[in-house]
Amino acid sequence: MERGIGYAVVAAVVWGLYLFYLKRAFRGYTASTLTVLVNAFALGWYLPILGVSFGFGDAADALVGFGADDVGVLALTVVTIAGANVAFLRALAIGDVSYVAPINKVVPVFVLPIEVLFLGQFLTPLQIIGVFIATVAVYVANFQGGSLLEPLRRAASSRAAQLALLSAVFFAVSDVGKRVGLQELAIPTTLWVPLLFGGVIVVLLPSVLRSPPSTIRSDLPQFVVAGGFVAVGEYITTLAFSLVPASIASPIINAQAIVAVILGGVLLKEQYFGMRVVAAVLAVIGVTLIAI
Repeated sequence: MERGIGYAVVAAVVWGLYLFYLKRAFRGYTASTLTVLVNAFALGWYLPILGVSFGFGDAADALVGFGADDVGVLALTVVTIAGANVAFLRALAIGDVSYVAPINKVVPVFVLPIEVLFLGQFLTPLQIIGVFIATVAVYVANFQGGSLLEPLRRAASSRAAQLALLSAVFFAVSDVGKRVGLQELAIPTTLWVPLLFGGVIVVLLPSVLRSPPSTIRSDLPQFVVAGGFVAVGEYITTLAFSLVPASIASPIINAQAIVAVILGGVLLKEQYFGMRVVAAVLAVIGVTLIAI
């Protein structure tokens, strides 16, 4: 359990750095195009690791041995990850980051009931409190004043909020799918990561081909870096989900937003930095309670 939580914390840092980088590195790409290109470069980073650590022959043999449950869980996870990324990027395109991000990062709120209802997961009272505090921390990190209930009121009529909430639900389902695939079905972690990357590309590629980008040559270095972030982040995330329940790993990993806003406050002198420091403290408290 402790090692899985450690992986989740590292994953949160990696994804937070990636979120910070993504906001500043790309302009003018559709959500589907950006997702496909970043995943393609991530797959390029990861394939040599697969060949060395697992072997392409062994990977092929493992794929042949997949049953209906393996294929079904993988397909559900891939489709929901693809949908989550597209919905989140579209929400960002039409709404403020400070409004969209808090709603999108309530993923653990959906993960917990899914695991309890369908997987028989049991959490101690302290762990439940920790999940709640870690989720609240992500909300506070993105809060910019006004009523605490204002995002909920706006969610009823805001298209950006609806897309962000849809993205959170998709991410929650994919998180549980990762847990089932890696723990209950014991799909090798080294094989799981490239299957996710390749699956997301396959799902979204038809949309990209209908409206391909005019050129990506000038942004190739940025895509190489972004792909590296995603390759490392997804691998560490996979290790976390292979060791602990999704209801524990998810709130820790979704604290990635706190990493991004702290970087924004320190490096870019963004507003509301004091509020976001409070959020970081809440995140530490939540993670501590989850680990008890």
